[in-house]
Amino acid sequence: MVQPFSPPVTTSPVKFGTDGWRGLIAADFTFERLARVAPIAAQVLAETYGDTHSQTIVVGYDRRFRAEQFAHTTAEVVSAIGFNVLLADTYAPTPALSWVANQQTALGALVITASHNPGTYSGLKIKGAFGGSVPPAVTQQVEALLAEDFIPTAAPTPGAIQTFNPWSSYCEALRSKVDVELISQAISSGKLTVFADVMHGAAAGGLAQLLGLSIKELNSDRDPLFGGGAPEPLPRYLASLFETIKNHHHSQADALAIGLVFDGDSDRIAAVDSQGNFLSPQVLIPILIEHLAARRSFSGEVIKTISGSELIPRVAGLYHLPVFETPIGYKYIADRMLENHNVLLGGEESGGIGYGNHIPERDGLLSGLYLLEAVAQSGKDLSELYQDLQVKTAYASFYDRLDLPLASMEVRSKLLEQLEAKPLMEVAGVSVVDCLTQDGYKFRLSDQSWLLIRFSGTEPVLRLYCEAATQERVEQTLNWAKNWAT
Repeated sequence: MVQPFSPPVTTSPVKFGTDGWRGLIAADFTFERLARVAPIAAQVLAETYGDTHSQTIVVGYDRRFRAEQFAHTTAEVVSAIGFNVLLADTYAPTPALSWVANQQTALGALVITASHNPGTYSGLKIKGAFGGSVPPAVTQQVEALLAEDFIPTAAPTPGAIQTFNPWSSYCEALRSKVDVELISQAISSGKLTVFADVMHGAAAGGLAQLLGLSIKELNSDRDPLFGGGAPEPLPRYLASLFETIKNHHHSQADALAIGLVFDGDSDRIAAVDSQGNFLSPQVLIPILIEHLAARRSFSGEVIKTISGSELIPRVAGLYHLPVFETPIGYKYIADRMLENHNVLLGGEESGGIGYGNHIPERDGLLSGLYLLEAVAQSGKDLSELYQDLQVKTAYASFYDRLDLPLASMEVRSKLLEQLEAKPLMEVAGVSVVDCLTQDGYKFRLSDQSWLLIRFSGTEPVLRLYCEAATQERVEQTLNWAKNWAT
């Protein structure tokens, strides 16, 4: 006998992670739950930023399933408690909505997006009046009010809901920061071919709007299932881009080409060089530092996370730029940007890169424009620019990361106790020089390689990061760490 279908019912409370609340659509993330969360988020934004800003909340969305309807619900419930709402009339990158919140001196923005998660997820990001992700204290206050079953009071007169184009002022701002004419001339003359894999996400059409000409865009259609994968700029999701660029290289071997990859809400980036090789943010951040310092004569502090490549401080040193290191997570970079107003850029290994001459928010399209400008000005492929930096700094390295599921949270606890009670003195046959415990355990080794061991705080997952002189050494170290953990 066929058993009747029982839809999943969630009993888990709303929890905000490193950048937003995310959940399975129709199970965790529902219209009913969103209608509870959004007005409380708006009220907390007003309490946090209301002294110097208006009573306006920006509401926007990405291209996920029913994103527009979720955004309209958000606008309606926020308006019902008296706030004016600027509601995007189309999808847009999350940084575009952060920009508008800052430019319009709004209280902040509520963005319907689950970023790089698979298509079964949706979510809500809360952005502050300053144009970036709110600090944990703000989302903790939202969670606390939800736990108390707090219900904001309806206003005698609802706030106004006004629609707007979320791309206009954002594109104008980004164009002012790069030499658009130089990039466009390089493309239109055939000197540079640009491919962009927008991964069915919110960056679709963005470069064309910014540059005023069409480019070769992949996965630009709206697909809420993201081709069966996830809109995350990782090699396993980029087979079509690799093949496209390699075919282009075979037909035009001497021509410069670049592939840019944007995640689902366009706040993260990766790239592919002319030969179809994947370039992680560990490669791109040093290139961007040199470009901004050497070709644009910018200065300021470089902010990196503890998992960032050791090439980053070495390139910064070439231009006498100070370096500040944070735990992993862009929120720590944004906090530092707000503290220190003289910042060149801040970047994390997962692809979030932000700039001191912009809002304190990671921005994939702005990073893409700067990479295009670097290639157009130098006449060199991205990989050639990276190799030049390795020569200048006398430092060459390879990097990889492994996320290792553990059997249980008890196993996680035992490994953590072991690290605290008996620190590692040797890793994969190489002696440990020192150990940094700012975020996890980063073991720096005598051969100038390093291994970072971090534990997820919410699930039995061990995250392993390694940088070493050869790819073989990286694999050996990660395999050693995997065996140690299991």
